[in-house]
Amino acid sequence: MQSIPIELIATGLFLFGLIIGSFLNVVIYRVPRRESIILPASHCIGCGAQVKPYDNIPLLSYAILKGRCRNCKQPISLIYPFVELLTGVLFALAFIKDGLSWSLIPDLAFIAAIIALIFIDYNHRILPNVITYPGLAIAIVVRVWLPSLEGTWILRQALASPDWPDWLLSLVNALVGALVGGGALWFVRWLYFVWKRVEGMGLGDIKMMAMIGAYLGWQLTLLTIFLGSLLGSVVGIYLILSRGYNTKFEMPFGIFLGVAAVIALFAGWPILNWYSGLFK
Repeated sequence: MQSIPIELIATGLFLFGLIIGSFLNVVIYRVPRRESIILPASHCIGCGAQVKPYDNIPLLSYAILKGRCRNCKQPISLIYPFVELLTGVLFALAFIKDGLSWSLIPDLAFIAAIIALIFIDYNHRILPNVITYPGLAIAIVVRVWLPSLEGTWILRQALASPDWPDWLLSLVNALVGALVGGGALWFVRWLYFVWKRVEGMGLGDIKMMAMIGAYLGWQLTLLTIFLGSLLGSVVGIYLILSRGYNTKFEMPFGIFLGVAAVIALFAGWPILNWYSGLFK
């Protein structure tokens, strides 16, 4: 029996990602409003009409309906098909990175959680505990179940415990990552409060980075914070210069941390290896 072509599997993961992306749209809309993500069924925000199954096909239905509700003709936000497409593409890329391995499953879950957090933060300026807390717990469990040992040689040397089992070293790496991710942002938040006497960062960013840190480990977590800060700075400067925003406008940092976390997931170690190679 011939093996299934990689292109076919990647296509299947892309289609599966479209379906998950459609579900994430429900999460993004309902979770901040404290609504059930199961009931009621999908419906038009404008007129309340229930979306028929044939009008709920990812990407395709949006194109057929020309971005409008079949019943009331109210425009449907372009964010909906974008989330579906983004999820599909990232799921396919995750398969290309992991292959058909056990690592693929938690990577897909991590990507889905990050996408939900990015768009919730974009729309509502919040990062819900209902995603970050379970995400943190699941990340720690995953790192015991599927040990991640990249870069842990530093921990082995620091702990002087070369004979530790892989799962324990991976667990320590996850816990240190959570502490580095959440702790670094908490420290920045504290410093800003001491300096300005106002809150400069929400606790949601700290919890999100603890989740990311537990999953990616401390080294990729530092890279995530650096890339997120860089992206945020570039966008912030652009908005100030091009649109006349003042320096006190509120910018959802979770968006940039989420984008940076996805970059770190896919290309983090090549980036770190390239950077360390500059000093050799």
